[in-house]
Amino acid sequence: MKCLIFHILKLFLVGIQAVSKKSYLSLTSVLLCSNLIQHVAAEPLTVYGRANVSLQYADEGGDGFTEVSSNASRAGLKGDLALDNGMTVLYQIEWEVDLANLSGSDNIKSRDQYVGLRGDFGTVYLGRKNTFTKTYSSRVDVFNDYQGDIKYIWKGENRLSESVSYESMDINGFHFGINYLTKGSEDGEDGVTVGLRYGDLALKDSSWNAAFTVDSDINGYDTQRASVQTKAGSWLLSAMAHRQKKSGQDESEDGVLLSAQYSYEDWKFKSQYQSLEDDNSVSVGADYKLGKSTKTYIWYTMHSLDDKPDKSWLAIGLEHRFQN
Repeated sequence: MKCLIFHILKLFLVGIQAVSKKSYLSLTSVLLCSNLIQHVAAEPLTVYGRANVSLQYADEGGDGFTEVSSNASRAGLKGDLALDNGMTVLYQIEWEVDLANLSGSDNIKSRDQYVGLRGDFGTVYLGRKNTFTKTYSSRVDVFNDYQGDIKYIWKGENRLSESVSYESMDINGFHFGINYLTKGSEDGEDGVTVGLRYGDLALKDSSWNAAFTVDSDINGYDTQRASVQTKAGSWLLSAMAHRQKKSGQDESEDGVLLSAQYSYEDWKFKSQYQSLEDDNSVSVGADYKLGKSTKTYIWYTMHSLDDKPDKSWLAIGLEHRFQN
């Protein structure tokens, strides 16, 4: 364990040095040398990531323009180790890397980064982690990480720093989860997310799943969200209901999401509709599989907002996932 911590710290310091010199080649080289890391480390260690970049035409209410966008490209380390007392220690350290636009210290951002313990009681996480509201919605949102992402219309897509999270073991197909956001300072505010789900989120072991989550005072908002998703032949069908309000206020806003995805040979055709009162978002697109870990895609998204100009984006891009 000491050896692993030493090498993780060494990797982190190399990354910081790379950022300060605006040299991301060094950090990337360290992350991609998975064989060397596994040889040196005392425990199993997985290096993984995703490079996703698109060429886009954007109309955001003014003159249209072209851009190249890095769509939540990321790299990380994760692993676990069985302990002598029947428990397992697990860890994840993940960063978002902008491959297209941002540079300098803005290029690298923190994503899920935590250490945890798993046992017969479930799993406890300490550190920075997605709320269960965000986690349980991610696969329902078939345009996640693009301009059609539900975060642009709804509140509740939160990654909590200084948090403690717990998820139960499988209980007849059910899982219960809770995130506790600590105050962090005398002037801070704590918050809680509670979630319950049934079925397999990846739909590998079941043909459907459902979830319900509640946020209380998370980043200034209270939310409730219910979702259901099912796989029927080549179709993936999803629906979600959402309610949000500012913490401490009575007035709330309601919204719905409907999405459909159809698979045909190496193609996936998908569409999604999302609303929040008078605001709505419509997205259509298609993915084409080039290899086991590589795809190309095209999509179009339009946001119609009640008090702002309509916005739209048309994109074509390439995604490659890697893992040692």
